Amino acid sequence: RNRPRGMMAVGDLGDLDDMAAAPGTSLPDEDGPEASLIARADTATLEAAIAALPQPFRETLVLRDINGLSYREIAAMLDVPMGTVMSRLARARGLLASELGRTP
Repeated sequence: RNRPRGMMAVGDLGDLDDMAAAPGTSLPDEDGPEASLIARADTATLEAAIAALPQPFRETLVLRDINGLSYREIAAMLDVPMGTVMSRLARARGLLASELGRTP
């Protein structure tokens, strides 16, 4: 034994390129019509779930996850403490996860 328990040996990462180029190992076409339909349905479902959030949670989620603002910027914009921003964001994400059928 040359390595501690629980540790796995990792091969040369250069082998990944060879494996990806091998016949039969390519990924399914992500630009196909089925993928496009699924993406549109997923987007519509997500937009509906976000729209259903209570307004304080929705605005915090949009400012952070869509507009990319920092907690500090959101707190200043909404005139609330940074802790409130963090709790609203956590609550919004939890509600979204529940609405979309995932465990938060």
